[in-house]
Amino acid sequence: MKNIILLVLVILISHVTLGQEKDKNQYIATSQTIQATLYHDNGMVAQKGFYTTDNKLDGNWISYDNKGNTTAIATYDKGIKVGSWMFYQGDTIKNVFFKNSDIIEVKTWTITDTRVVSNKP
Repeated sequence: MKNIILLVLVILISHVTLGQEKDKNQYIATSQTIQATLYHDNGMVAQKGFYTTDNKLDGNWISYDNKGNTTAIATYDKGIKVGSWMFYQGDTIKNVFFKNSDIIEVKTWTITDTRVVSNKP
């Protein structure tokens, strides 16, 4: 009887252990940064970018939807939002300009047949 209970326990533990999904996200550490690639549940890349060794976003970050289309391009300087950020929403592109994490300016473009048809600040 003890052997049967032990066998059932081993099978249950093995099933639970093997059934757990491993973290798909990838982190590659260098001496100064951590390169991150984060994934959607369907296996497509969700974001790519860098962290400092003290876990602050740094450099360019690119975000993708679950079909692989670019949704945003952002820039950080050791956790501070800087420079030009681009947000892609269908046929609309928003360009947001940051300085020290403050929004300086926002420009919006609507694209039709690969031509810019409006530019709204």
